[in-house]
Amino acid sequence: MAVTTQFTPATLFASQRFSSPRIASVAVALTPHRYDQDDVSRELTDFAEPGFMRFAQTAGVDHRSLALPLSRYPHITGFTEANDAYLEVAVDLGEQAIRSALAEANIEPCEVDTIVMVSSTGVAVPTIDARLISRIGLRQDIKRVPLFGLGCMAGAAGMARVYDYLHGYPEHVAVLLSVELCSLTLQRDDTSIPALIGVSLFGDGAVAAVVTGADRVSLNPDAHRGPSILATRSRVIPETVDVMGWKVGSSGFQLVMSRDVPKMADDYLRDEVDGFLAEHGLSIADISTWVCHPGGPKVLDAIEDALDLPAEALVHSRDSMRENGNMSSASVLDVLRRTVAQPPADGTFGVMLAMGPGFSFELLLLAW
Repeated sequence: MAVTTQFTPATLFASQRFSSPRIASVAVALTPHRYDQDDVSRELTDFAEPGFMRFAQTAGVDHRSLALPLSRYPHITGFTEANDAYLEVAVDLGEQAIRSALAEANIEPCEVDTIVMVSSTGVAVPTIDARLISRIGLRQDIKRVPLFGLGCMAGAAGMARVYDYLHGYPEHVAVLLSVELCSLTLQRDDTSIPALIGVSLFGDGAVAAVVTGADRVSLNPDAHRGPSILATRSRVIPETVDVMGWKVGSSGFQLVMSRDVPKMADDYLRDEVDGFLAEHGLSIADISTWVCHPGGPKVLDAIEDALDLPAEALVHSRDSMRENGNMSSASVLDVLRRTVAQPPADGTFGVMLAMGPGFSFELLLLAW
């Protein structure tokens, strides 16, 4: 007869923390083109209705960094020029973020065994990670895992795929890179509600994380500033492909964002989180830290309501959104960076959470 092991939080922590991949460092890279909300909302759209400006001012965003100077956007002639700018800026920002993360982790580029690269705001073949190998000094035999199309969820999904890889290669070092240049997808003549929400919320940036397998962690545990990754969960909700994504046309990427996005959290998130934690002998009461993608003020409100969280639980998410906007997949990693910089107590658990096209959830169980 099969015997099911029941973990308590203490036994789970003791049994898995030191046999799991661990985050060594997280670093962000932003362009010097930084603007306040009014400037961005006014310049990136031809839609000047006063009601829109009032909406933009309540979006929870104060400042954002953009891929290009604001004065250049009106002169972008179409998708080809926008994507050329994506290639140029994404490679530069990706290099900055990876170099910073490796330096913080005290790991040389030649020690990196795999790189997972996520982005959904431009198209590149060869991919951005391939273009960085020679510039950074990564090995020629590095394993590359470029992921496109996961949208805002990709930062968490990319971290989950890093976790999967490092379970198979516990002696290896992995880098996760997210580069999102959302401003280059915006189209001035699109005055649809999703497009105007995008103008109000989205920002640009890159974040890189260095993660090492359990064998590597055991050699120097004090070199790791971040949490261990204990488990992951992915979930796609059937018949929801029209809730969020891109409509790709001759002019580029047109944002698809249903008003049902917060409702996805209302209807499905609590069951997903409860089920995920129960698999590991935990409940929401055992989680001290929430690393949530800041999809927008209504999305964060919906997460708080669905999980019965106090307002202070998502302070890093709201700070990230206020200071940098919604940087798509990079944002949840920026929230992780902020959490690592102000870590919770040792011996506590966290959940990393993002939602995205599919409609999908990505969850990771963390331990400090």
